[in-house]
Amino acid sequence: MEPYVKSTISGKIAEIEFFHPAGNSLPSNMLAELTTSFEQIAQHSDINVIILKSGGEKAFCGGANFDELIQIENIEQGRQFFSGFANLINAIRKAPQIVIGRIHGKTVGGGIGLACACDYTIGSVQAQLKLSELAVGIGPFVVGPAIERKAGISAFAEMALEPAVWKPAEWAYQKGIFQYLAKDILELNNKTEALAFQLTEYNPDALRELKKIFWQNAQHWDALLTQRAEISGQLVLGEFVKSFIQKFKKK
Repeated sequence: MEPYVKSTISGKIAEIEFFHPAGNSLPSNMLAELTTSFEQIAQHSDINVIILKSGGEKAFCGGANFDELIQIENIEQGRQFFSGFANLINAIRKAPQIVIGRIHGKTVGGGIGLACACDYTIGSVQAQLKLSELAVGIGPFVVGPAIERKAGISAFAEMALEPAVWKPAEWAYQKGIFQYLAKDILELNNKTEALAFQLTEYNPDALRELKKIFWQNAQHWDALLTQRAEISGQLVLGEFVKSFIQKFKKK
């Protein structure tokens, strides 16, 4: 299948879905498309809920696309590359609608940031999480604030300092990354649809005010996540990362 980003609207519910054959990793152009999708739907006052999901049956999101990472040659390219997830997380944050995340499988790096940026995240027991950035020679700087907001600094540090360790879905549920843990895909789908429909029956003004409260301490994230992207953009040019990339190319 070819990569895609698609949006659909049914009544008061919008659904944004992405897919990439390389483990649902997200290249810059798809991150930009996702950001635009959220920004456009944010303008629809008649929509109460946005569901974020990915296609396929395996990974929910493999993080940033590694083929692009190995092509970065200067700080500006690095900043732009790492700003992709920053822009998307901020678009999710700023959308006045409640965003539900549907996490069906393995989730890496930036994908965890997306799961944590959602206002209500539903995970399947098949889901596993890993922050692999430190192993590459950088760090989960851009997604850090989103993870800290939901799971706390302790859980973020645990994942960040164990970049080779997959965290099971039950761990993610206990830490607050997932607000609901589904026993299988059928329950995952049913819970996502039922919650979205239930939210359409509530006062949209009340939902929007709740969204503001959920994010009341994040107004500075435009600047913060840009600064974090610059940190990664600088580190990616260092010898450690270059050595990692050379080893990766030889595989």
